[in-house]
Amino acid sequence: MISVALISLVLFLLGAQFLKLQWKSRGFPPGPTPFPIIGSIWWINFRADHGSLKKLAKKYGNICTLWLGHKPMVVLYGFQAVKDGLTTNSADVSGRLQTYVFNKMANGKGILVSNGLIWKHQRHFGIGALRKLGMSNKGMERGIQTEARYLVEFFRDKAGRAFDPSFPVVHAISNVICAVVFGHRFSLKDETFRQLIEACNYIVAFGNSYLYYISEVFPWVAEHLLGPTQKASSCCDFVHAFVRQEIKSHREKGKIDKPEDFIDIYLDQMEKTKDDPGSTFDEDNMVQSVFDFFLGGSETTATTLRWALLYMLAFPDVQEKVQKELDAVLSPSHLICYEDRKKLPYTYAVIHEIMRFSSIVLITIPREAVKDTTVLGYRIPKGTVIMPNIDSTLFDPNYWETPHQFNPGHFLDKDGNFVTREAFLAFSAGHRVCLGEALAKMELFIIFCSLLQTFKFTPPEGVKEVNTDFIFGSTMKPHPYKLRAVLR
Repeated sequence: MISVALISLVLFLLGAQFLKLQWKSRGFPPGPTPFPIIGSIWWINFRADHGSLKKLAKKYGNICTLWLGHKPMVVLYGFQAVKDGLTTNSADVSGRLQTYVFNKMANGKGILVSNGLIWKHQRHFGIGALRKLGMSNKGMERGIQTEARYLVEFFRDKAGRAFDPSFPVVHAISNVICAVVFGHRFSLKDETFRQLIEACNYIVAFGNSYLYYISEVFPWVAEHLLGPTQKASSCCDFVHAFVRQEIKSHREKGKIDKPEDFIDIYLDQMEKTKDDPGSTFDEDNMVQSVFDFFLGGSETTATTLRWALLYMLAFPDVQEKVQKELDAVLSPSHLICYEDRKKLPYTYAVIHEIMRFSSIVLITIPREAVKDTTVLGYRIPKGTVIMPNIDSTLFDPNYWETPHQFNPGHFLDKDGNFVTREAFLAFSAGHRVCLGEALAKMELFIIFCSLLQTFKFTPPEGVKEVNTDFIFGSTMKPHPYKLRAVLR
């Protein structure tokens, strides 16, 4: 009798919750029916392929709603929906969802997943610091040229033998960020630096695993039972400790007249604002900002460069055209600089097509409405999660002539001049647009051109087909591959 009563009570409560959800979903964009506890996230398999969100948009429209339990998440699909959703009331949808994992990783500090005054102050300061360090002049370019030279030498030492380019590419890109934030680079043989890269790679890989979602929904399970969650937390601690050690070294060096890196500039800012009770400039925010620069600025660019080399294997005709343009415009001894992009329209178009076609960020870190607002005509209450599908803008058939083909012509006009495309939102849009966009483009151009100026890339002997499928994760990586770098 008691069990029957208990079952009846549970069913009654579930029924009441179901009706409450249906009532709550009125006024939101359409979407799959939400159920108690699980919401409507059951409807979609994020890991399957690009098709799941496409199927959702086809059934419910380019703006629709999924429910994470009882929390609404508005999904934006296609260029127009993503652009309008992120830019029309940009400040209103500039928040970050504060979740169990995000709090473990950043505790509301830094730039990437912070909110409010902390986010505004740290982001504005980060942009200003990059400018001071030479984002708009030759200062940062020299650091990239240095890493390009080391990478060329590494490839040259392979003497035409097949090898996996992944780690040297990651090392080179990571060292660009190191020069920006720490003021120096690390050797390939530095074991602590290798551990730092491995820790960052693990954090990124964890970010889109099933265990990540379990951790967010059931934090107590993650806290006590899930080893990978605890390992991801340990990796974050390792990176933070690494950064704190660098800060300690900078402090021991003492104040210098001209800041040489981000930590120098930040320490100077802390000194200037130490008597301001409203200041957000402290060591915790500095550590997390450096962490964010490193995580956001190295993994994404390195992954794109790995795709770039793979596509040169897959599309040898494109590689040949790039090299013909390089040979026609630049002398073999010319040191590649970013200004050269203006004389190399086809090469610059290829780099943008690599970014478009690889589409390494399928879904950006979700945003959150910080106040009641309107998105594409729908009233969106404060606290609603906004999930822009960036991938859908890069393959939108309404804006790209051949979206599912690798076609550098997407970025060229009829006269062969480079043109920007409004649907190219690889770096997102609105208030949370990637602040490292200019740096990433500079790195890709200088390193890609330096490599193709020096080598012809071919698959290893016996490899007939190049695998261009992606591995699903926080970023879409290519499957491990090897190549041969043959001196030209």
